Amino acid sequence: MVHEAAIRTELAGLRARLPEVTGALAATADGLVLAEDAPGLPAEGFAALTAAALGVGLRLTETAGQRSFRELLIRSDTGCIALYTAGRDAVLAVLAEPRTNVGRLHLEARRSCAEVADLLRHAPGGPEGGGTS
Repeated sequence: MVHEAAIRTELAGLRARLPEVTGALAATADGLVLAEDAPGLPAEGFAALTAAALGVGLRLTETAGQRSFRELLIRSDTGCIALYTAGRDAVLAVLAEPRTNVGRLHLEARRSCAEVADLLRHAPGGPEGGGTS
């Protein structure tokens, strides 16, 4: 995959900056895994579900008359799942423990999204990278 090692390094960095994060996955908007750092998570299936949730988020945003979808937070008794757009064609999914400081999670995950988006934008075959992948 395009820049898989660099994206995986960014995901590992996110987990290092936030010890409450238990896993992170970057996927295409179509649900294909770009890279993951999520032990025990069925990456392919989770990426497909992430793409479906992204689609629902986009549709909700459009229906509500909002300008653009950026993120979605799902909380449960045992943790949370946060989805963030990473550029135009990718999504970052972050799994975290229930005691996570959500403000810090958003801050750090948004930084990782910007990095992933930049890596994809400059990838061979990407919008600005030229060539084919």
